[in-house]
Amino acid sequence: SALLLCISIMTMFMSGVVAIFEYDLKKIIALSTLSQLGMMMFSISLGLYELAFFHLLTHALFKALLFLCAGILIHGAGNTQDIRSFGGLSLNFPLVTVCMNLANLSLCGVPFLAGFYSKDLIVELACQYSWGIFVLFMMFICLSLTVLYSVRLTYLSFVGPYGGG
Repeated sequence: SALLLCISIMTMFMSGVVAIFEYDLKKIIALSTLSQLGMMMFSISLGLYELAFFHLLTHALFKALLFLCAGILIHGAGNTQDIRSFGGLSLNFPLVTVCMNLANLSLCGVPFLAGFYSKDLIVELACQYSWGIFVLFMMFICLSLTVLYSVRLTYLSFVGPYGGG
C-alpha cells in the first residue's frame, strides 16, 4: 500500500510537471488523464476503492468532453495541435469555449461540477489519514499543478494572442 502511494504521487507529480511544459493539445489532455489516474491510484492506496471508481466515472465523462472539444479546435485551427498557434479561439468557437472550460473546471475540482464530488472527497479523506505531512504536501502540490496546466491551456487556446500564421 505504501509502494502504491509513492508511485501514485510520483505519477501525479511528473505528469503534472510535463503537462505544464507541453504545447501539444492532445498530449496535455493525455497527461492530465495520467495525472488523474495517479489520483485514482492514490485513492486506492488509501483503501478508498469505491471512491476511486466514482472518480474514474466522473473523470471519464468530462475527459470525453475535453477530447471532443480538442478535435473541434484542431479541425478549426487548420489541423494543428500546437496550442501556441491557437489564441483567441473563443471568438470563433463560443460553444466549444464554454464546454471546454466547464470540462477544465471540473478537472480542477471546482465546486458543484462533476470532478468536485469525487476529487474533493478523496482529498478530504486523505487529510484524515496519518501518512505524514510530506504525502499531504505532495498531494496538494499535484492538485495545484492540475489547476496550473488547465489555466495555461485555457489561456493559450482561448484568451491569449493569436499565434497562427
